[in-house]
Amino acid sequence: MSEGEASVPVAGRTEPKAPGRRLRLGSPGAWTVALGILAAVSFAAAIPLTVLADQVFLGLIAAVIGVPCAAVGFAVTRRQRDNPLGWVFLVLAICQFIGTDGGAYVLTADHFGHHLPFVPVALALDEIWGPSLELFLVVVLLFPDGRLPSRFWRWVLRVYGILFAAELAITAVAVAAALAAHPVRVDSSGGLTAVDQMTGQFNVVHSLLLKAVFLLSLTFIVRQALSWRRATGERRQQLKWLASGAVVTIVCLGVAGTFGTGGGPGPPKTLLAVIGNIAWFGVAALPVSMGVAILKYRLYEIDRIISRTLAYAIVTGLLVGLYAGLVLLATEVLRFHGPVTVAASTLVAAALFNPLRRRVQHVVDRRFNRARYDAERTVTAFAARLQDSVDPDAVRADLAGVVHAALEPTHVSVWLGS
Repeated sequence: MSEGEASVPVAGRTEPKAPGRRLRLGSPGAWTVALGILAAVSFAAAIPLTVLADQVFLGLIAAVIGVPCAAVGFAVTRRQRDNPLGWVFLVLAICQFIGTDGGAYVLTADHFGHHLPFVPVALALDEIWGPSLELFLVVVLLFPDGRLPSRFWRWVLRVYGILFAAELAITAVAVAAALAAHPVRVDSSGGLTAVDQMTGQFNVVHSLLLKAVFLLSLTFIVRQALSWRRATGERRQQLKWLASGAVVTIVCLGVAGTFGTGGGPGPPKTLLAVIGNIAWFGVAALPVSMGVAILKYRLYEIDRIISRTLAYAIVTGLLVGLYAGLVLLATEVLRFHGPVTVAASTLVAAALFNPLRRRVQHVVDRRFNRARYDAERTVTAFAARLQDSVDPDAVRADLAGVVHAALEPTHVSVWLGS
């Protein structure tokens, strides 16, 4: 027994005391609580800072990305402490909040005439916001249990870690150089202009690192795609949740990065800028979908969600195209102008919504929700046969056969009341 270890006598011998339930410094439980508190405090600080800096939209982006990540990370670390995905999500959320705090603090200091302390520290913290998004790629690779199947993928992850560390080092050097310059130039979001828009050797090296990280991220996606082909049952449903969330997040990141204004001063100038800013909110799809898949909450609903999402997206696109076509036909070809034209086009699109939705939903279910489609077809066929059946024994046998074919139970019994 080691020095300092207490013991109690049991039948002539001593046994160590059961460890207490208190959190020990350095234990996973203590780290979960500490990171959760840090995430909550940094998020709470972002609310007044973004309001004072007139950057409420940037605060909303941080909340939409960070809050789901923090919630999923806290839940996973509490239930599966050996799963690194929970810790990655917590770190990602904290980086989002602290990066937002840094930029908003800089703009607040500028508003008050540069009389606030620690502005250089805030400028440096602002630069962790962008690189932290790359942790989503690590999450994709490690999903769902944080374990890699082979030594090859462990080496791929090490290479990715080296590239990511090199990117952070280049960013740190660029931050130091920007802070040493006079004057220090800050952009509209509170970041260092020299870092957000790198030039010279910094830009060359940083671009190469970003391209290498992007290529490795493609292999992460390929790995999960190959895993999905071999997976069955629950694991296959988990990968469907991952794929759905990843597709939404990647599309939204691309749209937001291309068209979004980043919450700069003043309202967006064009419709594309509005769409780009709204697209930031779709980034929350990945942490939410992965949280559902990791915690295994009603995985079977993913097929229904996918089919509904696709159906409504297709219907929306068709109706928007129809509406635009009707308006152009009335105004440019038939030369009708005024609110009556717009109102008539709107009524036509609204009248076609339900018939079009039912038809599109039927087509989509045949491809993406076969269980529901086959069940409806089976019930419809059974109902049609039931109208012509008069023999109770035949009906009972047919009903048992339909239930067995649709649900595949281990045992089927049918009781008919007299």
